[in-house]
Amino acid sequence: MIESDQIKPETTRSLVIDREMPHPPEKIWRALTQSSLMEEWLLENDFQPVVGHRFNLRATPKPNWSGVIDCEVLVVEPNSRLAYTWCVGEQAPNAMKCVVTWTLTPKEGGTHVRMEQSGFRAEQGANYKGASYGWQKFIGRLEQVAAKLD
Repeated sequence: MIESDQIKPETTRSLVIDREMPHPPEKIWRALTQSSLMEEWLLENDFQPVVGHRFNLRATPKPNWSGVIDCEVLVVEPNSRLAYTWCVGEQAPNAMKCVVTWTLTPKEGGTHVRMEQSGFRAEQGANYKGASYGWQKFIGRLEQVAAKLD
């Protein structure tokens, strides 16, 4: 029999957004991994698709936030999978440390795009809600950027 104190509650949650896009994986991959294209749909950045590369995403600063998201590339599988850390306020006690994973699956007439941001702690409900809203916008713009690529 398992004692109740031996059962560990789920300590984090993930945000998952699935979208079908009428573009080949190669176009979406370019939009996900070329810094200048990322800036068009996401944020200003110094991204490079190299495992171990540390980069920043930069937004307009707000009260209690510098506007900087610290990241590190974890996985690069061209035209298929990309993952990076997503850390806000790394030094603060309420820091948000997540992992963003993109998975591209070719489908007839396009690509199934899956974005998962994992690692939201229970007390980060506002961050989760904000991310849910933000990623919907970002992914819509990602599709627009991919659409205009040759």
